[in-house]
Amino acid sequence: MAFTISKLKYDFPAGVVVFLVALPLCLGVALASGAPLLSGIIAGIIGGIVVGCISGSQTSVSGPAAGLAAVVLASITRLGSFEVFSAALLIAGVIQFAFGVLKGGFIANYIPSNVIKGLLAAIGLLLILKQIPQAFGYDSTHQDDFAFIQRNGENTFSHLFNTFFHITPGVVLISLLSIVVLVAWDKTPLKKMKLFPASLFVVLMGIGINEIFRAFIPALYVQQSHLVNIPATSVGDLSSFIKFPSLTILSNYNVWLTALTVAIVASLETLLNLEAVDNIDPHKRQSPPNRELLAQGIGNIASGIVGGLPVTSVIVRSSVNINAGAQSKLSSIIHGVFLLAAILVLSPFINLIPFASLAAILIVTGYKLAKFSIFKEMYAKGWNQLIPFVVTIVAIIFTDLLIGILIGLAVSLFYLLKSNYKNPFTLEKVQLHTSETIRIELPNQVSFLNKASIKDTLWDVPENSNVVIDASYSDFIDNDVLEIFLDFKNVIAPEKNIKVNIVGVKEKYQLSDHIQFVNVLDRQAQEELTPARIVELLKNGNERFRQGKWNEKYFRHQVNATSSGQYPMAVIIGCIDSRTSPELIFDAGLGDIISVRIAGNIINEDIIGSLELAIKEIGVKLIVVKGHSKCGAIAVAVHSVQEGKSDVITQKIKPAVDTAMVIAPSFENNDDLQETVCKLNIENSVNAILKNSSYIKDLVQTGAVGIVSAYYDTASGEVIFGKLIANVR
Repeated sequence: MAFTISKLKYDFPAGVVVFLVALPLCLGVALASGAPLLSGIIAGIIGGIVVGCISGSQTSVSGPAAGLAAVVLASITRLGSFEVFSAALLIAGVIQFAFGVLKGGFIANYIPSNVIKGLLAAIGLLLILKQIPQAFGYDSTHQDDFAFIQRNGENTFSHLFNTFFHITPGVVLISLLSIVVLVAWDKTPLKKMKLFPASLFVVLMGIGINEIFRAFIPALYVQQSHLVNIPATSVGDLSSFIKFPSLTILSNYNVWLTALTVAIVASLETLLNLEAVDNIDPHKRQSPPNRELLAQGIGNIASGIVGGLPVTSVIVRSSVNINAGAQSKLSSIIHGVFLLAAILVLSPFINLIPFASLAAILIVTGYKLAKFSIFKEMYAKGWNQLIPFVVTIVAIIFTDLLIGILIGLAVSLFYLLKSNYKNPFTLEKVQLHTSETIRIELPNQVSFLNKASIKDTLWDVPENSNVVIDASYSDFIDNDVLEIFLDFKNVIAPEKNIKVNIVGVKEKYQLSDHIQFVNVLDRQAQEELTPARIVELLKNGNERFRQGKWNEKYFRHQVNATSSGQYPMAVIIGCIDSRTSPELIFDAGLGDIISVRIAGNIINEDIIGSLELAIKEIGVKLIVVKGHSKCGAIAVAVHSVQEGKSDVITQKIKPAVDTAMVIAPSFENNDDLQETVCKLNIENSVNAILKNSSYIKDLVQTGAVGIVSAYYDTASGEVIFGKLIANVR
């Protein structure tokens, strides 16, 4: 879906909701980083507007990330001032931009889905664990801290335990009512109000309830310590808050080391979050990772210039964005605009919002990311998927985002190395009738290392195509690849009007054969075909036959598809030899051709009548007279003529025998004579059709119907066609 104004009814309310969630997080990350409070807001503005405009992702939201807080704090301490750190951030942005130019984003394609799902579930659990204290009214200064060991000395669980000794009744009431509204909203007619989502209602409801408490129940009134608090700023005051970089110490080794560290960590976190966001995008859109690195690089250059924190794609804001119904990156830009307005004119109103309302939004978002059904799904996929998934969750909860993901990747790599993978998939385009079919044949072992090329291939399939994914020869298919097939089948293919056949997948992978199209001729295709085109199709079919690359026929489905009528493209007059079945040697399906079998492919009155019927009533456009090597009927006819004997078949073939003996009376052996007779007999049969049917001859002269000779080599399997006779006078 493109970035268009038509998505405004979805993106505007989503942008407002993301802004409300992002605002306190921007302030919290700045506080955790030991940086000026406004630097977090600046980073949020740049992440929303600058990165949002350049990024290729429709759902990712960028801003200051809690995962970089420790790096920023240590860097400011080591460099001595925030202004020097800003210079390092500017350089980091240039390095990130270079990563994008050098196509470094390919790393994102090699992150296993069990790790991505573990990241999402871990973020969901952390949102719940970290926001419960907020929902009860305890310690409003650490809701942004996603590390296990918090900067106040507590850890995630001790902080949660201490919550029950610091309960604020008014906060609890607002939290509970907010969660009830968020859960029940989609079960009411209110869900149709795209411009007024549940999250926005919850924020306004929180303000209203607290104002009621102030007026009528002072004991429940939520004090300022539990409300959003941003510094009041005006355009004239901005210069006193913005910290411009100090560029006089660029020769300092530590500045460059900090820049490289920030660039690497920010790039990894962005690529991981981008892959995770694409995973929960309901439309399964694929964000270009290299363009994202370019966008983040430009964002960090800008942030370094005006005194902001490092910018990355942030999974919390992005998941809130998707859950709020965003359709395009316009929502990210809107959230950035509101952040800018917040520090200039909206701070008095925003400072009325209870943290409890925001906590409720994040708790419900967390539940959607870590639902029990996700754990059940991973368990059903086996231990090789479940263990890396669980390890990633536990590692992220007990360490931090980046370290946890690296641990999960290490475990997933261990399971990957246990299974062999060798051959990449093969891809070929097959022209059948009037349409082209793209065929992807998977190898014996398909690992997640094939994920990038398979995904790129499927996502690049043109609209209105036919695609066959053949797993008949695959003993192992990695779960990541299976998920790509499911996403392609369920989302991409319907949106691009692509018909998909998935065949040969083993039962253990819980993905049954999926047949959406059957290559059979219909009236429109028959009418569009010309005699010359039909000859080409028969040649292509014979080539597939020779190479052993037969198309999957789905005969059971073809029976249904052809039950209401037949629209064949050609009639093949061939010998009754058991080795020369036209349906096989031309790789044809049910309804593609009419096969007439008679010894020596001779022509008689009945066959002429059958040909006229096939053309007049059924619409056939090509007649093929096909003889073959080592023909028994030809051998009998040659021997009979040589011995002076005669029968019905011999009488029909005798003219070819007589001609062969005249043009080459002394063959080295009878085999050479018989092959010559065979080829002459084919031509005689062609001439007999034109001589004995004025109806067919007239159609051939106009080009409406074609007739062609063909010789089948029983040793090689090749069919050699003669010159097509059509449109001749």
